[in-house]
Amino acid sequence: MPSLLKIFETVLYADDLDAAKVFYAHVIGLRLLSQNDLMLVFELDESYLLIFNPDKSSVAGRQVPSHGTRSHGHIAFAITDNERETWRTRLADAGIEIESEVCWDDGARGTSIYFRDPAGNSIELAPPNLWTYLKNP
Repeated sequence: MPSLLKIFETVLYADDLDAAKVFYAHVIGLRLLSQNDLMLVFELDESYLLIFNPDKSSVAGRQVPSHGTRSHGHIAFAITDNERETWRTRLADAGIEIESEVCWDDGARGTSIYFRDPAGNSIELAPPNLWTYLKNP
């Protein structure tokens, strides 16, 4: 079996790229690398978040196979327990409502905070050890 190095890019969709740009650059703090009328490209460490306009990305005949959705996606960013309260404050200051907080296994695996981006995508701030229990059940 050939190997995979990592998940390289993640794609979400938004009709309003300007609102997505403000949200991901200024609220979430991702570095914007590129933008055009098709997409935004953000960088976090050596991973990339692409936000596509579904009207443009779903057009057939493009060099890259067409793709797009009208439904909401989900992405999770890992944060430390020490940063959770800072994130709550940052979201409140930006007028972002926390939709849910989930304490995993009575806190043994940490707590996730869920909220929405301007396009309605579900954003999670998750503990970095959330899924490690699956490695050694």
